[in-house]
Parts: sequence; C-alpha cells; structure tokens
Amino acid sequence: MTLPDQLTKRRRLRAPFRADILLWLDMPLFIALMLFKLDLFDQLIHVPYMDMNQDDRMIAAGTLALLSFWTLWLPRNGRLVALIFLNLVLTAIIYSDLIYFRYFRDLITIPVLMQAGQVRALGESIDALLAWKDLWFGADLLLLLPFACYLFLRMRRKRRRMERLPSARRSQTFARRLILGIIVFATGYTLAYVPIHKAKTTWAANLFARNWWSLSLYNVTGELGFHVYDLYCYANEHWLHSSSVSEAQLAEAKQWFEDRGKVRKQLEADPLFGQYKGMNVILIQLEAFQNFVIEQKIGGQEVTPNMNKLLASSLYFRNFYHQTAQGRTSDADLAANASLQPLPTGSVFTRFAQHSYDSMARTLKDNGYTANVFHAYDGGFWNRNIMYDTLGYDHFYSKSAFTIDEPLGWSLGDKSFFKQSVHMMTKLKQPFYSFLISLSSHHPYTLPASEQTLDVGAFKGTIFGDYLEAVHYVDAAVGQLINELKAAGLWDKSIFLFYGDHDNSIKEWAPFETFLGHKPNETEQFRLLKGVPFIIHLPDGARAGTYGDVGGQLDMTPTVLHLLGIPSSDNVMIGTPLVTARPLGGKEVIFRNGAFTDGKVLYLPAEDGLPEHSKCYRFASGELLPDTSGCQAGAEAARQELHASDLVVEHDLVPILHPDK
Repeated sequence: MTLPDQLTKRRRLRAPFRADILLWLDMPLFIALMLFKLDLFDQLIHVPYMDMNQDDRMIAAGTLALLSFWTLWLPRNGRLVALIFLNLVLTAIIYSDLIYFRYFRDLITIPVLMQAGQVRALGESIDALLAWKDLWFGADLLLLLPFACYLFLRMRRKRRRMERLPSARRSQTFARRLILGIIVFATGYTLAYVPIHKAKTTWAANLFARNWWSLSLYNVTGELGFHVYDLYCYANEHWLHSSSVSEAQLAEAKQWFEDRGKVRKQLEADPLFGQYKGMNVILIQLEAFQNFVIEQKIGGQEVTPNMNKLLASSLYFRNFYHQTAQGRTSDADLAANASLQPLPTGSVFTRFAQHSYDSMARTLKDNGYTANVFHAYDGGFWNRNIMYDTLGYDHFYSKSAFTIDEPLGWSLGDKSFFKQSVHMMTKLKQPFYSFLISLSSHHPYTLPASEQTLDVGAFKGTIFGDYLEAVHYVDAAVGQLINELKAAGLWDKSIFLFYGDHDNSIKEWAPFETFLGHKPNETEQFRLLKGVPFIIHLPDGARAGTYGDVGGQLDMTPTVLHLLGIPSSDNVMIGTPLVTARPLGGKEVIFRNGAFTDGKVLYLPAEDGLPEHSKCYRFASGELLPDTSGCQAGAEAARQELHASDLVVEHDLVPILHPDK
C-alpha cells in the first residue's frame, strides 16, 4: 500500500472518532456558555443572600440538560443548529429578565407577558436601562448565528448522504442517539431535582405552596427553572384545573373580611363620620412621586413649592407608603380604589379584569355620585378600558378625549392635562368622583429644556437630576390645578386628595445620600423607597397638619367613604380610615412581599425565604432588634391579609362575600 493510500485510510479511521468527539462536545459547550450567562445575570442583579453556589450551578446545569436533551436525537448538523437556536432563545429570556429586574426588581412571569403590549410604550425607559456590559450576553451569538446559517444550508446535502447509508447503520446511529439523549435527560433531572428537593424539605419548606415573591423561587429553582415552574403554575391555574375555591378557603376569607368590616363599623360612631357628606371627591395619582422631595430644597430652591404651600391647609401623612408589586401603576390604582392587595405576579388589571370589586367608584355611584376617570394615554394600556368598566366608572376620558397641545414625555404634559380635566369636570353632574392619573414624571424623567426650571446643580445630566426636574414640573402643574379648581368654583365643594403611585426605580443610593445630606440606614432606605406623599385638603381647610400615623394606599377608599358618611363595613375591603377624630391604634401597613410596619417596628422578610435572614427593626430609630420575636405576630397577620386578599381577587369572591354587589 502506498503512503498516500495509508494516509487516506488513517483519515477514514479517524473520522468516526472525530465525529464522536464532536457528538460529546457540542452540548457541554452549549451548557458551559449558558452557565456563563446565568452566572453573569446573577452577578448583575446581585440580590442579597442569593449569589450562585454549587447547588445553584447543579440546578442550572440540570435544567439546561432537560431543555436540550432532545437535540441529541437530531443529525449532527441539525443538532448544532438547534443548540444555537436554543442559545438564542434562552439568552433572550435571560436578558429580558435582567432589563425587567432593573426597573421592577422582579422577574418576568407569564401574567406579565400577557401585558407585553406595554413593552413598546416602555421603549424610552428600556433604553435607559441598558448597559455596555450587557454585550457579553450576545458576544457568542455573533459567531454562532452565521455558523448556524452555514450548517442549515449543508443539512440537505448531509441528509442525502445519510439516506445512502445501509438501513442497519442508520438504525444503529439513531439507537445510539436515543440512548445518549435518555442518559442526558436522566442526568439533568437528577442534577436539578436533588438540590431542589433538599431545599423543599428543609429551609424552603412550603415555598411552592404559597404566593411568595418570585425572587424567593428563583433562589431555589434558578433563572430558567423559575420560568419552567411559572409556566407550570400558569398552565395548572388556567388549563389543567378549575380555579374553584374550597369551602374552608371561602369560610376563611369570609371571616377575615367580616372582622375587618367590624373595625370600620365601630368607626361609624366617630364624630368625623359623614362630616363632609355630599362633597365632590377629586383624587390625583401622581406618577413615581415620592415623599422624600416634599419640603426639600436644592441650591436654596424648593423642589415642591406648591405642595409645601398646600400643607398649611391640608392633612399631610408623612408615614404613608405605596403597596404596589409587579403591576406598579395599576397596582396603586387597585389599592387606592378597591382597597385590595396586588397579586404576587402580574397585574389584577390584566389577569382578573372581569371579576367584581367593591370599588370607590361603584360605592359612590350607589350613593348618588357620578364617577369618571381621566388619563391622557392609550385606553388599552394596563387594560384600563376593560378594568374601568368593571370598577364602575361612568366614563373613562383617555388620550382621545384630550387635545395634545403640550406634548411632553409619554403623552400630554400634566399642566395641560389638569387644565383640560378641570374643564371637563365643570360639565359633570355633582356630586362627582373624579380620578386623575398624571404621567409627566414617568421614568426616565427627561423634560424639554423649556420646562427645566429647577437648578439641580451637580445632579445635572443624571437620572436623579432629571427626576428632581420632573417632580418640580409636576408640582407646578398641581399648583395650576388648584388655581383652576378655585376658578371653577370646585375647590370649596370638594375633598381634594393626591398621592404617589410608586417609587422612582432609581436604585443607586449615592445621589440620595448627597441630596439628603446623610447616609440612610436600612430602615430609612426602605421608607424612602416605599414612602409616597398622601395629602388631603378638606373643603373647609379643617384638621390641617402633619400626621405621623402609618398608612398605605389600601386605606384611601375607606378614608374617603368615612368622611362622606358612607358605610363600608360590608364592603370587601382591607383598609381602614386614616382621618378620624379619635386615633384608631394598632394600624399596620402590609406590603406584598410580607413586610409590614405598625409605626413601632418594621419587619423585612428575607428575600431568600429563610426565617433567620428576616429582620425586625425599631421603626423610629432603625435599630436592628436581636431577634424577630417582636415582629412575629405582625408577620403572621401580614400573611393572613395577603392570603385573604388573593382568595378574593383570584376566585372572584366579592359577589359571594357581598351579595348585594
């Protein structure tokens, strides 16, 4: 045999060996690349107590094996194309979660995806959330996608070659792939199941049986495992099982809301109950407006001069907090107008818009009011067109009802929005309830130069400086609104209230520290993020002053009904009135993640679900208590409230618990 013939023979003998090596290398390389991206994701979100450890990497590797084992049943080129495509899909999921987390501090769920139409409108905010380091997520795809196209073009020629092979050899090849795929599936299942089962039977007991924060699940299942479990939960809720409520759950919810109704019933003897019977109600929801800017100055200039002036004749609650979750603005709307907790995932507005609610609009309509809502944006955003009909409003004045004569940010500037809304209110039958939702101070807070009238000094050009400019503009719009109401003769005939809907999504603490002049401790950080202004101006200017009582958005509807003298003891509501002649006492504000404060302590549950990582602080001083025993009763009350609210929302229990509705 000549030397060339010998070399040719050796090459042919080595070819199957090289094929086997490739068969074993492509999937490990895919898993290694995806583990790198998952680790990068974990580093960038950097949630306390949730850094990736050995168990987390085992779960991640196992999940990736379960998601990709089937590719081993494909021909070699087809398998490579499938793995590259899977890489692209999973990278898109991971990166979408990162962007979503930067704004909402949470992960995307199936209910959130049902709101995907909002992503287009969030375009400008999304741009502000991108970072150069994010390019690492797609660096490999710059090479792999062209390679996938090349392989795809070769697949037809490869298929013809395989067809020429003897059938016995083709069967042998497929059997080898089948066995290898089963082995990878079993290995992946073991890698994922063992650490998750270990967590479920120890520190994460009951985690999957309750409505926990998504990040607590992420801490156990990992990024991709969380989405697999979320898909399972959604399918189980909507496709596999009926959403019926058991008799025990119904009795539990009924008892809880009856007990809360008794508290409001007792307050009907309060001297302020019905003090402002028949007055109009004007409620303003201010976008991303936080409490820390009230009565603050920068460079000697007041950030909110009009609101500061309003405090002299109004009730100002300085320990008032937003109670929103993933639904953000829509959650604030629900809390303020229906006095129910938001859901742990998604928005009630999009998930359960067809259910019944004891809303402020419907209750006031039952007592002779007209009820209207004003918002100069698309009516379909947050499913408002449907939800506002459910809540009982007579009319929703959306973007089409306004003249866009002051284009600013997302839509119409608040100055023109308030002016046009007051003009519409003058034509309404009185008494009326008007709910106005502002928009100009929406993330990322950029204003045209003509409206930048606050000198923010060193903050110029930063998102924090833009935020201060935006709230200063909104404050000016509120000042004009008050003047418009006075000119229309409505100011002295109306209970006027405004509040912030949620935080500003600025997570860096350095600008807060510079603005406030000190470094806030952990409790102050929580109060800064959750704190929003709540100001009530009564028609006669009575009871003006600053109040330190804790309160939350769920208390707003009961407060209004109390002042108007409309009983709410039978209503399926959580909140209690904040404005009473005699202090109520024992008030708790409960947040979606299980945190709570009663003005004496502040309880922060651990994000990883471990009780030993929970913290209990003195509310006023921020002192960390040596153990959480002083917070345990309140923590249990928080769990009961959240559970009762979820039962009502998810199972449409208002018609059952309040049959008159």
